[in-house]
Amino acid sequence: MNTPQGYDGHGRDENGSDGREGSDGRYGRQAHRGAIAVFGAYGHTGVFVVRELRRRGWTPVLAGRDRDKLNAVARGQGGAQDGSGAEVRVASIAEPASLAGALEGAVAVVNCAGPFAATALPLVDAALRAGIPYLDVAAEQAVTLETFERRADRAREAGVPVVPSMAFYGGLGDLLASAAMGDWAEADDLTLAISLDSWRPTRGTRETVRSNAGRHLVFTGNRLVQPTGPAAEGSWEFPAPLGVQDVTELSTADQVTISRHLRVPEIRVHMNQAPLRDLSDPTTPPPAPADPDGRSAQTFLVDVVARRDGVHRRATASGRDIYAITAPLVVEAAERLLDGRVQGPTAGVLAPGALFDAPDFLRALSPAHLTFTGPDRLAVRGS
Repeated sequence: MNTPQGYDGHGRDENGSDGREGSDGRYGRQAHRGAIAVFGAYGHTGVFVVRELRRRGWTPVLAGRDRDKLNAVARGQGGAQDGSGAEVRVASIAEPASLAGALEGAVAVVNCAGPFAATALPLVDAALRAGIPYLDVAAEQAVTLETFERRADRAREAGVPVVPSMAFYGGLGDLLASAAMGDWAEADDLTLAISLDSWRPTRGTRETVRSNAGRHLVFTGNRLVQPTGPAAEGSWEFPAPLGVQDVTELSTADQVTISRHLRVPEIRVHMNQAPLRDLSDPTTPPPAPADPDGRSAQTFLVDVVARRDGVHRRATASGRDIYAITAPLVVEAAERLLDGRVQGPTAGVLAPGALFDAPDFLRALSPAHLTFTGPDRLAVRGS
C-alpha cells in the first residue's frame, strides 16, 4: 500500500472515527509534496485541477483512458515531455490492474472523470487497495449517496478517507452550511440558494443531466425521499446587489453531504431560473476562457441560511466559474488531508464540513479564488 507520511492505516469505529481528533498524528505534516493522481486529467475540470496542483507545488500524475489527450495536457502543463515531471498513465475503469498502476506512488487521487456513476466506486476501491485518500468532484447526487452507503464500511476498515463531491456542488455548499451553523448543534432548516449569471454547460454536464434523469431526491422530514411533484418555484432575497430573484428548487449533492453530519430535518436547494434555462437549451455553447487562467466570465453566488427559532444565520461565497472554482476546493481539501489539518473522523466516507474547519477552509480560498462572508451577521425574522 502507498502510505503517505503520517498516514498510519488504522481503522475507525462504525461511524468512521477512532475517537481521536485530526491532530492525533494520523496525518503528519508532510516533509515534501509528492504526486497526486488526477483521473480524467484531460476533462474540462480535470485540467483546472492539474493546474492548481502544479501551482501549489504538487506533482500531478495524469491518468485516464486516452493517451493522446493525456499527452496534450502534459505538454500544455509543462509535463514529462519537456522534463518537468508530470507523468502520463493510461488506465481504464474496466481494468483494476491499470488503476493500480495509475495510483502507484501517489499520495492521493482526485477523480475528475464523469459520469461518476461509472467511475466513482471503481476508483474508490482502487484508492482503498492503495491505501491513499480519494476525492472526487461529482455533482451527481445519486452517486454521492451511493458512495456513502456502499463504501463507508470499507473505507473505515481500510483507514482511508473518501471525500465525494468536493466541488462547487457538494463541497462548497457543505462548507458554507457548516460555517452558517457555527456553534449550533441543530437547526430547524437550512436553505442553499445559488445564483449564476449564466450557465454554459460542458459536455460532461450535459451527459450527467441525461444519465441522472429521474434519480433526484429531496431532503425533508430528516430523510432523502423522491419528490412528490414538480420542482417548487418561488423567490429568494440574495445579498446585495443581486436582491430578489425567482428561483426553482433543485436536488444536489449538497443535500447528501450536509445530511450526513448536520442535524437539520429540512435541507432545500434553490437556483435562480436564468441558468436553468441555459442548461435546458441544447444550443447553449460550452464555457469559453475569458482570462489567462482559463476561467469563463460566469459569476456565482451561493447563499446559505440556517434557521433556528426564528433566528437566521447566513454564510455566502461568490466568485467566477463554477467549474474552475472546483480546482482550489478539491486541492485545498487534499492538502489538508495530507498535512493533518483535519478534525473529527479521518477514515470512512466523509463530508467536507465534518472533516475540515469550514470557516478556516473558506478563508484560505479568499480572496484569490472566491469571496467568503462568514456567519457574523445575525438577523431575527419571522419564522
